[in-house]
Amino acid sequence: MNAFGIDLGTSNIKIYSRNDDAILMEKNMIAIENKSKVFAYGDSAYEMYEKAPANIQISYPLSNGVIADIKNMETLVRYFIGDLSHGGFKAAEFYIAVPTDVTEVEKRAFYDLIKDAGVKAKKIMVVEKAVADGLGMDIDVKTSQGVLVVNVGYETTEISILSLGGIVLSKLIKTGGLKLDESIRAAVRKEYSLIIGGKTAESIKMSLGELEQDNKGAVVYGRDIVTGLPVEREIPVNLINECFEEHFHTIVDNVKVILERTPPELGADIYRNGIYLTGGASQVSHLAERLQSGTGLKVNAAEYPSTSVCIGLSKIIKDDRFRSVAYSIEGMSK
Repeated sequence: MNAFGIDLGTSNIKIYSRNDDAILMEKNMIAIENKSKVFAYGDSAYEMYEKAPANIQISYPLSNGVIADIKNMETLVRYFIGDLSHGGFKAAEFYIAVPTDVTEVEKRAFYDLIKDAGVKAKKIMVVEKAVADGLGMDIDVKTSQGVLVVNVGYETTEISILSLGGIVLSKLIKTGGLKLDESIRAAVRKEYSLIIGGKTAESIKMSLGELEQDNKGAVVYGRDIVTGLPVEREIPVNLINECFEEHFHTIVDNVKVILERTPPELGADIYRNGIYLTGGASQVSHLAERLQSGTGLKVNAAEYPSTSVCIGLSKIIKDDRFRSVAYSIEGMSK
């Protein structure tokens, strides 16, 4: 029987399929035409984002790491699993990663999503996202004590302390890649009277490291506020670095808050191991250095930050030793 591991990100959906032993990663977006028909989904919906006519609604079904639009999310899961199953749905097991610091109702929504998506789910298991992250970064979460995982996503950053396969402390804060994009847009508007799109801001954020190496500014296209005409401008990298500062501070301060609440014995282990940094937005230039200088701990950056949760889920699916970190939600069919 096939098994799927699903990591629903606000920006990207990642699905591991045991049959293919591969991870599918696409934009977690759906384009609906005339309020009823699916026009596009995944990366192709993202292509149209900010360019579509009024009768095509493009949206992210997730908001701040939890499901905001369950109907569209079910549709997306059904389409993606259909693609991975090459047409016909066959009975399969599903392992889904959920954030820890959310309500029971929100956790249950992840379970219900799979149950009601029409994908022939034989068994649905839930895995705490931070535990899957740890496994995906090659930490033996079942025996390790005092592991601090910082997952910087699109809208949220999840800071968790793991010990012996469980989560001791966890905090979800509403700072992530989207906030960084917004701060770029605000700074460009203020300094250059220029309005740029969200996609442009995202590509500046992702290419910041390369621009710094080549000593170049970021070339952007946008609309001049004064004339209303499209123009091209070069944005210096130091302006972009400056607008990231306050968000980096927020992340560092929240990591410190968690460390202050950590039992001293675990604190010693964290001091030895350092911070494990992962998540799609963790690759932003200078974040790792800021975290290191702000906490005094060494930072271990994930090799595959965008898919570390899914890699962890794949280990749970393939390796019986880790099976026990997955659980089914109380009062639901086993």
